[in-house]
Formats: sequence, structure tokens, C-alpha cells
Amino acid sequence: MNLIEPITDSPQDLPRLQELAAEMAAAPYIGLDTEFLRERTYRAQLCLLQLSTPSRCECVDPLGNPDLTALRPALAAPTPVKIMHAARQDLEVLWPLFGAVKPIFDTQVAAALAGMPAQVGYGELVRRLLGVELDKSHTRTDWSRRPLSPAQLTYAVDDVRYLGPLRDALLELLDKRGRSQWMVEEMQLLASADNLFVDPERAHERLKGLNELDPDRQRLARMLAAWRERRAAERNRPRAWILDDAGLRALVNRAPRDLPGLQELVDLTPGFIENSGADILSLMHEAQLPAVLAPLAGRSRPDPVLSECVKKLGTITRDVATALELSPELLATRRDMEQLARGERDVGLLRGWRRAVIGEALLAAL
Repeated sequence: MNLIEPITDSPQDLPRLQELAAEMAAAPYIGLDTEFLRERTYRAQLCLLQLSTPSRCECVDPLGNPDLTALRPALAAPTPVKIMHAARQDLEVLWPLFGAVKPIFDTQVAAALAGMPAQVGYGELVRRLLGVELDKSHTRTDWSRRPLSPAQLTYAVDDVRYLGPLRDALLELLDKRGRSQWMVEEMQLLASADNLFVDPERAHERLKGLNELDPDRQRLARMLAAWRERRAAERNRPRAWILDDAGLRALVNRAPRDLPGLQELVDLTPGFIENSGADILSLMHEAQLPAVLAPLAGRSRPDPVLSECVKKLGTITRDVATALELSPELLATRRDMEQLARGERDVGLLRGWRRAVIGEALLAAL
């Protein structure tokens, strides 16, 4: 497979793009990766699309404005399988162009299920399973700058060149360990659009210390987090550029009802108050807060009974993970165990293959 210049919108590149689309549709698999930037935006900016089949590798330059609709049928079709590494962010970036890209085989997830570190990198995986050392010197490249150098293109193509052989090796390992069905279930979850985007009405789940607030402030925090998420999406700016966590926390704690009250908060900039102050005061009114909020509670001490229970569940999880040669966080996160200890049952470790492997043991321990 020879390295060639990225496909752009030039007339001479159109036949290449059409030929690539036809080959992808007939291939047993498509290797897929993206390079993107998201430091200054809410939605990541796709800067390069890398694709491979058993017989070729190509880079497509979306900044060169090619018409990518020719690629959509193969990427959205139930066959061939699309092989990616650490696919979640790539799927999010590709959604506006191609919709749901599936079925997926994520080599990082497969490696974790086969007994390797949960966050094993692509280069390390290629080295372990294929004996190839990759140049990773362009990991922090600004992929929006043009032209791309030959070294950058080599790096980009290598990110898809070995995906097919990696999948073959990982499928063999999973089959030997009897974990192929685990992989099927994990990929079904990954392909769900619900897992790719933040629902504004659930944006508050990212906030720390929410459970320590009184009900009125909890309601206000949920409303502010949803407002921030929607505003960030509308303006395509990072949520922290709209309102950082310190500013949101100050609004929740003090709940100002007028402009002077907003201006007293040192965590809010004058620009924020000028541009968004009216929206925030309107939201304060909508929250129907009492005239006087409850005093802020001091930081609560951990519940010793809950802590001991979570510690016990963690010990069981580590023992099971050791026996299976898996990373413990792959079986159950601390949040999973805390939810279980509180009596919640809509928990990830009680669904799918995890229920039989670890969930039932933890329920029995309770």
C-alpha cells in the first residue's frame, strides 16, 4: 500500500474518491480513524479522515472540501465492519457527516477484554501483537494546518494500516478466552447514539458535589448545567467558555436574583454578565426558588457504612478481575459500586455479560 496525497476537491481526485467508495463497499472490513481539533469549539473539527481496506490506505482531506457523500453508503451499511481504535470520539466527529457508523470493532475495547490494559494505546497494541514499532512523534500535531508533510501523512496512514491485522489477532484471543460475545455486547453499546452526545437534561451528572446540596440548589444546578450545554452547542464553543464550573458553582451557592447580585460574584466576568446576565436572571425566576435559601451545608463526611460496603465490593471486584486477568475498572467502576451499595439496581454491572461475571457476586455480598 503506497502513500499518496490526501483526496481533496480537485477534479482529478474525484475518480479516486469514487474508486475508494466502491472498494470500501466490497471490502471485508474498513479501517477508520480521524484527526480532529476541539480546543476552541464544542463540536470537534474534523481535519483528516483516514481509511483502509485490505489492499489500500487513503487520507481524505475534509478541509479541502471534497464531497464525502460517496463514502456514506459503505460507512453506514451493516457490512463491512468498521475497525477503529478508541472509537468513541471518532464516532462523535463523524456523526454530522455520515450518521451512525456501524458495525464497529474497537481494537482498544477488544484488547481490554482479552486481558490487556483498559486504555492500551494503538502503538503499544501494534507493537505487542504485530511486532511493529510505530513513529508517534506527531501525536500533538495541529492537523488543521496545511500543507501536511510526508511525515504527518505517514503517521496518519499508519493509524489505519494495521487495523485489519489487529482485529484478526484480537478475535483469535477473544475466541480462545470465550469472550467473543462480550465483545459483541460492548460494540452494540458503543454504536448507540445515546452514548455519543451529552443530553442537556443530564449535563448536571458531570457536576461534582451535587448530592451535597439542598433540593432547591440541586434543581438550580440542573437548570444551569442544561442551559450551559445548550448555549455551548448553539454557539459551538467549549462549555467552559460559556460558563466555567467555578462560575456555575457560585451561581448555585448564592442564587442572585438581580444584576447587583450577579456583579458581586467574583467568579463571573463582566463580559459574561453583559452577554448572559439577563438569561441567568430569567432562569433564576424560572427555578422558583424560595426567598431565602437554606444555609450551605458544610462538606459532609463519608458515610462509614457505605464506605465499608464499597470497599468490600471493590475487594471482590479486584479478586474476580485478577482471576480473569482483566482490569478491575472494566468490570465495575467505583461509581457502579457506590450506586449498588445505595440500593440502586439500574447499574451497568447488572446488565449483559457483567451481571454473570461480577454483578451476581456483588449482589450476593450485599
